Amino acid sequence: MHTAAPIVYVVDDDLSVRESLSSLIRSAGLQVEVFDSPQSFMAREYSDGCACLILDVNMPEVDGFELQKRLAKEGRDIPIIFITGYGDVPLAVRAMKAGALEFLNKPFNDEDLLESIRDALSRSRKACQEREELADLSARFNSLTARERDVVFQVAQGTANKCVAGNLGVSESTVKVHRHNIMQKMRVASLPELALALQRLRKNVLQDSFEK
Repeated sequence: MHTAAPIVYVVDDDLSVRESLSSLIRSAGLQVEVFDSPQSFMAREYSDGCACLILDVNMPEVDGFELQKRLAKEGRDIPIIFITGYGDVPLAVRAMKAGALEFLNKPFNDEDLLESIRDALSRSRKACQEREELADLSARFNSLTARERDVVFQVAQGTANKCVAGNLGVSESTVKVHRHNIMQKMRVASLPELALALQRLRKNVLQDSFEK
């Protein structure tokens, strides 16, 4: 399980805003990193830990929406809270449709921002947990031998050992050994649990890694 402290990233070209937000966020007991441009943020070494991003909309060269697009394109899943001094309804709609968590107009209430940050970090924490669980599940699947993979999809679908043996041209006792090893390696206690694990992998991981 990921144990590093959550980080709140702030990207704003206004020094006074960066200093104000940094002070506020630290006062809430949270770790914060500030950046004066989207470029400097993107240059930071990527971490998929628990985090959220407070992002100014209007900045020179690369604006907040462009950074949002770049992050999505690179698969960097981080909850975004947009802030702006020139907000209007179309801007807010655009941000939310693109996946932003919140859109706040300056000046905003400190508690409103902190509440948005708490919500964003909660979502990020759940996403981190999901990624870690999937990585562990994928590692378990990858520990199966090629023959065990031949067996696992069939038994997970409820195919009888005798039928699996006939399909693969092996003895039924061999299938039973493979089945026992599969259940141990996948760390599941029943066939329904095994089927759910495979379904989860197929849904969230590249399918061609699991298709025969």
